[in-house]
Amino acid sequence: MIKIKDKKDCCGCWACANVCPKQCIKMEEDEEGFRYPHIDIDTCIDCGLCEKVCPVIHAVTKDEPFEQQGWLVQHKDEKIRQESTSGGAFTAIASWVIRQGGVVFGAGYKKGFFVVEHQYVDREDDLSIFRNSKYVQSQIGESFKIIFEYLKGGRKVLFSGTPCQTEGLIGYLKGKKYDNLYLVDFVCRGVPSPKVLSNYLEAQKKIIGGTFTRVLFRDKHYGYHYSSLSIYNEDEKKDYHKGVDSDVYLRAFFNNFSDRPSCYDCPFRKRYRKSDLTLWDCFPIEKFTKELDGNGTTRVLAHTERGRELMKAAMADLNVVAVEPDKLTSDVREMFHSVPMNPKRSQFYEDFGSMDPKSFFAKWFPITWKVRLNGWIRLTCHRLGIYTLAKRIFMKFYRRKDERVSV
Repeated sequence: MIKIKDKKDCCGCWACANVCPKQCIKMEEDEEGFRYPHIDIDTCIDCGLCEKVCPVIHAVTKDEPFEQQGWLVQHKDEKIRQESTSGGAFTAIASWVIRQGGVVFGAGYKKGFFVVEHQYVDREDDLSIFRNSKYVQSQIGESFKIIFEYLKGGRKVLFSGTPCQTEGLIGYLKGKKYDNLYLVDFVCRGVPSPKVLSNYLEAQKKIIGGTFTRVLFRDKHYGYHYSSLSIYNEDEKKDYHKGVDSDVYLRAFFNNFSDRPSCYDCPFRKRYRKSDLTLWDCFPIEKFTKELDGNGTTRVLAHTERGRELMKAAMADLNVVAVEPDKLTSDVREMFHSVPMNPKRSQFYEDFGSMDPKSFFAKWFPITWKVRLNGWIRLTCHRLGIYTLAKRIFMKFYRRKDERVSV
């Protein structure tokens, strides 16, 4: 049976819970809000299937090169691109699968709740639930079992998830190749705790008031280059839009406090993957082409012939520029390197478990004059149309500073 001795050795993909023939594995939440497998010893028959399907146990970290193909894409429908995190590539891919009578699995909010879970749709109008990034770990639930039933029935299935969730599904299917299965992952920075998100929203309700209708993590309210965490309210006057400089949830995420332990030593960060396609953002677009604008672009990397065929089929809905894979991936640190754990993470979660949400976030991420000034400068640069240039200059200086410190 599977035993988690160190929490960094479990990515929370649910493959073990899905494969268990006795259904004796439950994914239970720990004090940080992440779910881990707990086994009913009395029911377990010690068949070993949970260990056989675990993607962490069987992870291959060596990056073995093979032929790939790359593109930059933007959805032709501007409304879809505006609603999407980047260029709307996934909607185009998923739309084609649905038009072939297929079903699409991805991460979306549970109906009536701000809880992110994997779910499936077979209508194009319903694909909107998968748009926009979800800066939180999704619950897979029984998705792998449902996918298997659809595959056996001959229906096309598109699965979208983090690299570890994708390899979890591959493990659950015991590595068997299905011509009707398409796998799409993305370049993942890490997955924050669902409990941190729920506490954040609890704190925000006390501060903002009203009734929340939508929570978007990469909203283009201020544009693609200065995306915000947006909370939409029934009372429009109470709508909330803050960037990474001032929103407390984003500050926790980008300061590496709130990620799952496995994310700090992720074995799935590599260029050559088991998925068919990998998707991620493109900043800045002018580095690659002048044929596309700066309002949201997706980089797409195909790993398989099936992935290339899927992209070609989706191109009817996309504006596309081909890019050599080496160039496409050359500046993508998150593809190859795990984020470092914040040295204060233990204290962060100790306070998280003992303080009320509003006091907790106020202690750890106070809105100081420096935070306000940073936000004002960023927003001013955006309004002047120089945000991308200013960010590039800052990052260049920051990297040089890092190099001097490390010498």
